[in-house]
This record gives sequence, structure tokens and C-alpha cells, in this order.
Amino acid sequence: MSPAALRRHVLSSFASLATAVPLFRPGSSLPGSSAPLLGAPPADGPGPGSTRATGRLRRTMGASVVEGMFAEVFTACAGATVLTAWAIALKLGPFLVGVMTALPFFAQFVQFPAAWLTSTFGHRRVALTAVCLSRLVMFPLAVLPWLGLSFSAQQQLLLAVACASALLGVVGNNAWVAWMGELVPRSVRGRFFGRRTALTTLAGTLASLTAGLLMDRLRKPEGVGLGLPLLALGACVMGVVTTLLMATQHDPAPPGTTPRLELKGALVPLKDATARRVLGYQMAWNAAVGVSAPFFALHSLQNLKMTFVIMALHAAAVAGVRILTAPLWGKMIDKVGAQPVLMACSLGISTIPVLWLLPSAGTLWPLLFDVLLAGSLWSGHGLAIFALPLTVAPRKGRPFYLAAFATAGGLAYAAAAAVGGAIAAALPQQFMLGGHEWVNLHVLFVLSSVARLGAGLLAARISEPGAQPVRSVAEMAARLLPRLRPAPALAPARSGDGEG
Repeated sequence: MSPAALRRHVLSSFASLATAVPLFRPGSSLPGSSAPLLGAPPADGPGPGSTRATGRLRRTMGASVVEGMFAEVFTACAGATVLTAWAIALKLGPFLVGVMTALPFFAQFVQFPAAWLTSTFGHRRVALTAVCLSRLVMFPLAVLPWLGLSFSAQQQLLLAVACASALLGVVGNNAWVAWMGELVPRSVRGRFFGRRTALTTLAGTLASLTAGLLMDRLRKPEGVGLGLPLLALGACVMGVVTTLLMATQHDPAPPGTTPRLELKGALVPLKDATARRVLGYQMAWNAAVGVSAPFFALHSLQNLKMTFVIMALHAAAVAGVRILTAPLWGKMIDKVGAQPVLMACSLGISTIPVLWLLPSAGTLWPLLFDVLLAGSLWSGHGLAIFALPLTVAPRKGRPFYLAAFATAGGLAYAAAAAVGGAIAAALPQQFMLGGHEWVNLHVLFVLSSVARLGAGLLAARISEPGAQPVRSVAEMAARLLPRLRPAPALAPARSGDGEG
């Protein structure tokens, strides 16, 4: 591949990822962490109109890119890995770890109230207020060691901060997505979000590595130490910086111009047979993922003894594979539809939790297979699960359809994560089975693998408009794999010839 072709491939990868649903980050307080146009109105964004308007739009879009880069720094300081480190330092236990890391998913139940707030008070006002508060709420953790609280009170404060940040993040995310849908013209959306995703991905990777180095250097074997409060303080600083950058961006749709949402519209998806099948898959799939997903970071730190830098490098490697494979999945979706890709990736992803039974504290090389499988399959799954609801949802009721999908999936994930934490807490941390030593989290990985397989088969029930859905694994393989050319017909055997 020539250098020019490689550059085009990487840029198209970022453009594809810009419209993909990110892995395990719905409802995050980071605006750029969700699919940029997932909840955007279907109508075209406003056109430039004049040279003055064009200049203003360019300045706003430039500020949005810079804001996204600083927002990734916030995530590195207050994301799931850091919260897991807080949980270990405060000895929350598997059940509370599952609950805490599932809060962004459970918070999806405020999608409909968030949509009402956005339509009532305006995209820009709600986004600025909610996003700012969701980041500044980390301040109590920055001063936690000096508050003089009891150990149980510190645990409760950590859960309260994580809950508040998740709830405010969903509200802010909803408003930001609608704001960008109104602001960025459709003609440049792909290029803009492709460039924004490229730069924010780079900033996020560097910030995660820096945060990992800081935690490895300053983290104490017992207790909170100094590294975690410093990261919480950095998250607050990034909250102020990103709010100031967002404040420089204008809103082409001021308060009062957005159509009001009607409550009866929320029930529309439940009356649609195709939408109900998608809802069923979303709930089953997110529950299957949720029973184990919150505990991979805990397993890495507690049982595999991985450093934060190694965890950051692992995440960066997975992201790199996603970047390279996204265009290939995009072309496949254009060719065969989203449903076959969704089913194929779901069945493939069901094997990933089993891979985590292989590594140990001194043997991490099996995670190379996780990098390849997780990076490539989650890339295709993200694109397919983004494209399918948009195809199923009619244009008129699309916001309610998308909110229903997000709410159902988020609540299912949160409930499964709580159940997974309860199961892990009820099991001995280590036990012998079949002559091998296992840990309690291995049980969750096996349960998740089986549940993902069952959820993947549910994808066969989904009918995608304008496509020919796959109903079986054999049909899926025939659809995705290149078809073999038929062999030329053999000449008829002459009489007298025997069999060889």
C-alpha cells in the first residue's frame, strides 16, 4: 500500500469511527464520546448563508475540535479505569464496583427528560450547564483525603459523585448531540467529525498514557494516595477549560425554535414490531455484555497485576485495530446491510470473554488475541448497531426510537452489571476446579460468553428494511464470505471408462 493510499485509509477509518457508537461509553459526560449524530435531527443543518456566517461557523467548529481534545483529557482523569482504581483504593468490592461502573448505563433512563429539557431551554444552554456540572462534580474527590470522613462515608461520596456525573452527563450529551446536529451542515459532517475524531483519539491516547504513568508512580499499595486526587483535580480543571471553549460556540437554533416533544411519542417504538425486535436484541445484548464488562479493569489490576500504563497501551492497541478495520466494515454494511454484520460481530464477540481465562499475572501474551478480536469485531458491531436503528426508525419519530433503544439497552446493562457484581461477591475470590486455579470473575466471563452467543442469535429475528436479513449462521457465512465461482461442467464420460 502506497503512503498516499495508507493516509486515505486511516482518514476514512476515523471518518467511519466518527459515526460509530463507542464501546462502553454511553451517557459519558464527554460530548465527543457518543455517536456525534445519533440524536441529531434528520433535517439538514443550516447552510453558511454568507461570508460572515461561514467565518463564524469555522471558528465554532475549530473550537469544538479543541474542546474535544481537552474533553479526552478529562476522560483520562475521570474515566472508568480511574474510577475502578478509586473503587480498589476504597475497597468497594465487586458488587459496588459493578454498580458504580454501570451508572452511566443506568442513567440512560433520563434520556426522555433530557430530550424535554433540550427542546424547552435550548441545546446550547442545557449542554453548557449540564456538561460543566458533570465535570466539576469531581471536585470532592480531589480533596477527599483531607475531608476527615470515615471510610464508609468516603465510599458513599465516591458513589454519589459517580452517580451525579453520570446523570448530568446524559443530559449534557443529549443536548450537545442535538446542538451539533443543528450546527454542522450535512455537507461537511463526515469530514468534520472524521477530523475531530482523529485528533481527539490522539489526545485521549496520550492523556491515558500520562494518567497511567502518574497513577503507577504515585499510587500507594493501600489507600487513596496522592495520584487519584490529583487526577480528580485535573478533571475539574479540564471541566472549566472545556466549558469556556464550548461557550465560544454559537447555537443556530435559539431557545423556543425547537419543536416541543409530545409524551405520547415515547410510546411509538413499542407499537412497531421491527422496533420491538431491535429493543429485544439491545436488552439481551447489553445484559450479556454488562454481566462482565465492568470487571475487566478490576481483573486486570487485581488479578493480572497489570500497571495502568500497560492497560493504556492495551486500550490504544484495540483502538488502533478499530481504526484500521472500520472502513472495511462500512463497505460490508453498504454491500449486505447492517443486520448480517451485526449478527456476525455479535457471535464473534461472544468468544472474547473466554480469552480472558487464559492470561495470568506472569503471562499476558494471550491478550494479543483480545486486541485483534475486540478491535476488529467491536468496530463492525459499533457501525452496525449505529446504522440499524437509523434504518428501522422512521424519520418523524426518530428521536423517540433512538431514546428508547438507548434507555432499554442502558437499563439492561446496569441491571446485569449489578447482578454480576452480586455473583462475584457471593463466590470465593479464588477456587480450584479441574486441577486449575480460578478466580470469581472468571465465572462472570463464562456467563457473559454464553449470554452473548444467545443474544447474537436474536439478531436473526431482526428485519432490516431494504435488506435481506440473515436467518442462520450458514446463511450469514454465505453472505459475508466471497462467493466461490462455480466449477466448470465436466465433459460426459465416454462409455467404457471406469471409475478412478
